[in-house]
Amino acid sequence: MSIELTLLIWSAVLAGAYLFVQSTIYRLDYGVVHAGTPRDDEREPNKWTSRGNRALRNFLETYAVFIALAVATELSGRSDALTQWGAQIWFWARWAYLPAYFIDVTFLRSSVWFVSAIGLFLLFVGVAF
Repeated sequence: MSIELTLLIWSAVLAGAYLFVQSTIYRLDYGVVHAGTPRDDEREPNKWTSRGNRALRNFLETYAVFIALAVATELSGRSDALTQWGAQIWFWARWAYLPAYFIDVTFLRSSVWFVSAIGLFLLFVGVAF
């Protein structure tokens, strides 16, 4: 199994980590009972809940691109050092991005996001050219 496909499989754990963090912070902010309601009259979330929501949303925005590129790499048989590095960079940067979203260090989160984008770019170049 290629590195890209292996990381695609393990990215399910990564997605689960984002969901777990977001849902846990949500329940700590609003309460378990509120989480079980239709949430029609929901107050503004606190700072941490907002960050958890944005981190999850940002992850999901790039996750589909990673899935498409990893599958395209596997199906085309174009796995090489470029695509392997790209997949690993994206995967590990996305792990780093989750805690970076909650740390108040200027440009840390954006820098980690940029590194993950480089990983996607390498994957794209490797499979497309």
